[in-house]
Amino acid sequence: MKATCYNLRVSEKLIHEIIPVGLLQCNCSILGDPVTREAIVVDPGDDVEHVLEILAANKLKVRAIVSTHTHIDHVGGLAGLRRATGAPVLIHEADLDLYRRLDVQAQFLGTPTPESTKIEDFVKEGDTLRWGDYSARVIHTPGHTPGSISLYIERGRETGGESGGGKGAGATRSFLERQTPGPATASAQASLQADLEAHAHSHAHQVTHGVDGGPARLIAGDTLFQGSIGRTDLWGGSMKDILRSIREKLMALPDKTLVIPGHGETTTIGEEREYNPYLK
Repeated sequence: MKATCYNLRVSEKLIHEIIPVGLLQCNCSILGDPVTREAIVVDPGDDVEHVLEILAANKLKVRAIVSTHTHIDHVGGLAGLRRATGAPVLIHEADLDLYRRLDVQAQFLGTPTPESTKIEDFVKEGDTLRWGDYSARVIHTPGHTPGSISLYIERGRETGGESGGGKGAGATRSFLERQTPGPATASAQASLQADLEAHAHSHAHQVTHGVDGGPARLIAGDTLFQGSIGRTDLWGGSMKDILRSIREKLMALPDKTLVIPGHGETTTIGEEREYNPYLK
């Protein structure tokens, strides 16, 4: 088995292994509950066999496969992993058109076009993914792509949203909770924004809703990097949108929040708030 880039697993705590996959070394996150053995996989860009080895070693059953956005380096392994696990694939609907153009993306990179797969459902701002005793709150962070999302990982936090809804709800009802049924509404977005602002105003330098006694974790995709931000010169990119997403949503999270970017080393919200030149 290949060595993992990071291993954030602690005995009887969240299993979180992060492995760089594919030509561009996309950070793929495997998150599992050590008790129920339920898991989600985020951004399986490639190296499906490696992902499956880790799942098997930890005896994990995949409940969902999620892409933070649909650039080719983050979605190349979706079809193979879905076929091997039977788990549904979820993205933000604003990135569906980009996913349908994998051939164009492949031509741009000079690589073979990866196999595409069915997208069972779309996640929206304020939705919650659940596996075992853990959850991931969906934050829509457009800018790198129109449908880029970040996932805020928590443990044991209850939400009052309705389950299922949307396309493919029969396959996802047990773990995908909508804050409101159907398309995202202003009230759902306002509720999420109020939640984020509460973090910023009341707990800017504290840990809130952490994971197993440690800081909360944010899977940021290619929106926020250590000392940098995602590029905006590709399909659907917008510098204005990505800076708004980071400043209004991600910087509203607690400073100690651990950030797992789409590529490279981990960082924290506090470090990026203080040192990231794009946020000055």
